[in-house]
Amino acid sequence: MTRTVDARGLACPQPVILTRKAMQEGAERITVIVDSETAVVNVTRMAQKAGWQVAQERQDNAVYLHLTAPAAAEQPQEAPAPAVSAPAGPTVLLVKSNRMGHGDDELGGILIRGFFHALTEMEDVPEVFIFLNSGVKLTTEGSPVLDDLRALEERGVEIYSCGTCLNFFGLTEALKVGAVSNMYSIVETLLSAGKVISP
Repeated sequence: MTRTVDARGLACPQPVILTRKAMQEGAERITVIVDSETAVVNVTRMAQKAGWQVAQERQDNAVYLHLTAPAAAEQPQEAPAPAVSAPAGPTVLLVKSNRMGHGDDELGGILIRGFFHALTEMEDVPEVFIFLNSGVKLTTEGSPVLDDLRALEERGVEIYSCGTCLNFFGLTEALKVGAVSNMYSIVETLLSAGKVISP
């Protein structure tokens, strides 16, 4: 069974949700049409994690993702889509402090709150957030940006806090959003990232 999922114009995580639904309904081949690089990365990553093969085809202002189920991939296809290299890895936001910029701490606190609130208003946001050093204070009890981080997590953003950093500040039990990570996983994520940004 072949399905087409037209996800053009849909905000994250809708393209992933619609694609996963088609996969769960038994489709062996799915063509997903998207019009943002974030959707390309998110749908591709989700499908590949599930063992599906993914090929890209760019037409005009859209990207056609041709997904093939593991069992169907072993059979010859009538009209195979051209194989292309996988897209760049996810964009990673690396947060190294609970302040933004250098100088006045009070101003830095105001800026970091404004930064995360502004992110909630953006259509395209980094797929992964990593919090290090005093940045882990933003994911723990009492953080002024918890509501914003929870809203972003609900949109599919993966949020990780350094376990060593949480332990250092005595905040392991105070984590309120995301998951605890370790340096090995953090390094793996950074090395596989398409882009790393830091506020």
